[in-house]
Amino acid sequence: MADSPGAAPRVLTVTVSDQRKRVADEVGRRIDAELTAAGLTLVRHMVVADEPEHIVDLVRGTATGNQADAIVLVGGTGINPRDQTFEALHRLYEKRIDGFGEAFRRLAFDAMGPRAIYYRASAGVFDQVPIYSLPGSAQAALLGLRQLVIPTLAGAVDMATGRETLTSAAVPGDRGSARSLG
Repeated sequence: MADSPGAAPRVLTVTVSDQRKRVADEVGRRIDAELTAAGLTLVRHMVVADEPEHIVDLVRGTATGNQADAIVLVGGTGINPRDQTFEALHRLYEKRIDGFGEAFRRLAFDAMGPRAIYYRASAGVFDQVPIYSLPGSAQAALLGLRQLVIPTLAGAVDMATGRETLTSAAVPGDRGSARSLG
């Protein structure tokens, strides 16, 4: 966990891909740079094969080992037979953040058109660690990162750990107060 409330959350980033290697992982470098520029603490970046057991083991080990406060994955969210990130994470989520995928697809539709329906971006919580899963294309990943992940990550960590509740948290950029959600 971040050392104290208000400390920058520690984030593990992961590229899920059968073909990319760390040396050629442009989207991984770009999301790491965005998170660092936003003031978050990057723990490390990894590339993992799109194998459900590898994804589950990595997320479970990171969360239960207190290695990061949040995890951001890119890749494996499409409808190709090899895209299995969505299924792997949904086995793990103790709480799903369904609004994340819905909001991402709305933003992606506005930016990229009807192909956005194929993106199975998701978010949830496992062992008090928020997990965000974005598509592997740089355009889609950066859209989700900038518009949804960065503005909500610190608040999600605080809520997942019980430091805040939805009624006490205010997300920067929200249209109205979280208190008005009732």
